[in-house]
Formats: sequence, structure tokens, C-alpha cells
Amino acid sequence: MDKQAILETTDLSKWYPVRKGRFSEKAYLRALDGVTLSIQKGETFGLVGESGCGKTTFGRTIMRLIEPSGGSMFFDGEEISKLRGRRLKPVRRKMQMVFQDPYASLDPRQSIRSTLIEPMRIHNLVSSKAEAERLAEDLIKRVGLNQDHLSRFPHEFSGGQRQRITIAAALAVKPVFMVLDEPTSSLDVSVQAQILRLLHDLQKEFGLTYLFISHNMAVIRQVCDRIAVMYLGRVVELAGTKTLFQNPKHPYTKALLASVPIPDPSRRKELAVLQGDVPSAVGIHADCRFRSRCAFATKKCEVSPPLVEVEKDHWIECHYDIDFDSQAQRDLGQRT
Repeated sequence: MDKQAILETTDLSKWYPVRKGRFSEKAYLRALDGVTLSIQKGETFGLVGESGCGKTTFGRTIMRLIEPSGGSMFFDGEEISKLRGRRLKPVRRKMQMVFQDPYASLDPRQSIRSTLIEPMRIHNLVSSKAEAERLAEDLIKRVGLNQDHLSRFPHEFSGGQRQRITIAAALAVKPVFMVLDEPTSSLDVSVQAQILRLLHDLQKEFGLTYLFISHNMAVIRQVCDRIAVMYLGRVVELAGTKTLFQNPKHPYTKALLASVPIPDPSRRKELAVLQGDVPSAVGIHADCRFRSRCAFATKKCEVSPPLVEVEKDHWIECHYDIDFDSQAQRDLGQRT
């Protein structure tokens, strides 16, 4: 266990049984298939990839909202993958999650006051009604709303206001680690900027560690210290944000960055489109998962590559550290 890490996973897996027919042999959908990551205290760790790559499954699994199929998870030095009941409760208080859809994660029958006070009482963080009321008022102000909003219900707020409320609810139990699952994807661009600024300020104020899950590379570049790129349940590249954007190594990462639109018309190019379809996560073979869509696949790629460090703190899951020539860059739409 890394002393500086607040969360570590080793070969973390989540497989779902699938049976195509009544008499067919059982197969498994490998949503996560051996993910090994380490998140340092105080950092914002980004997790990116296409829809269906396993980002949200990873977030829900480390929160113990989904039971892992294999591997181990350590939080603040304690293995949490097998904790149950009362032993798990204090860990749940330290780890909180902000979901993509703020309306779906709020109880429409509860007022905002009740939404903020209930978790405090569950975890015995308040000794009186007056103390709970005072803390709720403080929380709602910290996220940019006012005391009058406490008596209202979720349907009375806009999307940005609801997301502020879910952030306040997560902070109500004084966590040290938060999973942010696409927290701005359903919001307008101007509101996104406000929420990102709020999250940044709260992180500095409370010393929080974030796992930031997103498919928006521009947002990830703005807020994250390190980034892991996922593809079909595996981490295919891991590096610091500056390194990943300036010197991506894996062909899939290059294709993701090439697909980011550029607002400047003079620099705008035709967006790159990955060739081929995403393979099924059911019955994955032993070859490289990206092989069917990679322009540089060879016979060697019939064997799944390990995650190796190609330079300091820069890891890729690929058999080749390819220096792409100009033609290869054009094939993948690499920006220059």
C-alpha cells in the first residue's frame, strides 16, 4: 500500500453473467477486467473513455454500490472489498459520490433541509436539531445557494442548482474522498464552469480527493492532475495530464484527443473517426482489446499486452511504443 495513496485497486474486476439461451453455456460481460490504479491524497484523478468502457462501473464498485467480482480495494490503508454492515458504515461516510443526473439522485418527496440533515443523523454527526439546522444552512451557503432554498423540493430548482444541492448532500457527512460521475455533462456550458469552480474551491477548503469521471476531454484537461484512459474494462494509458495531452502513446488515446473539437475556425480540422465497432464485452478473447480498431495491429497483438511504464509515471497497455509518422498521424487524425 502506497503511504501517499488514499485509494488503491489491484486487479479489480466486475463480471456480469449472461446466458443467450436456455441451454447455452453461461458467458460473462466483463465490465471491469483487472483494473489496477492508485489515487493519491489531495489530487483530482481523471477517468476517461467512450460510453460503455467501464468508467461508471469502476466508480460504483469502489464505492461498494456494486459488489466486485474479484481483486482488492484499499481505502486509506484498509481493505474494503470484503467489509460488511457496521464495519462498512464508517468507510461510506468518508467516501461520497455525486451522480450524473442530479434530479434522479435526489428524493422528490424530501425537502432540501431533510436531504442535508438525514445523512448527518445517520452517521451521528449532530447532537441536536439546532446543530443540524445550523450545519444545513452553512452547507447550502457554501455551494452558492441561500437559506430560503432549504424549505423547497428538488423539482423547484434548475439543473445547476440541483447539482449544487447534491454536492452539499455529499459534503454533509464530512468525506475525504468523492467520486464525481459526469457531474457537469447534463449542464449548460456556463453552468459547467460555475460547478467546476465550486468543486475546485471546495477541494482546497476541505482537502478533498476527487475521482473525476468524464468523456469530455476539455473538462478533464482543465481539472485533473493525472488521467487514466479506459477501453473495454481495462486501463490502456495512465499519465499526468500535461504528459497525456502533449505526448499520448496509446493509439486509442491519440484517437480520443483527435476527436476533440477546436473552437478556432482557422485551426479546425475534420474530426477523426475511429474505424470499426467497439467489440462486445461478452466473451472477450485473450488478444488486445483495441486490436480490431487499431491501424497498427500485428500478429503480436493476438496476446493481450501488459500495462508497462514507458517513461517515468507514464504507463500504456500496448505492445509497441510507436513513433507515429506523418501518414499514421493522418490516419488517426492526430493534431499537430
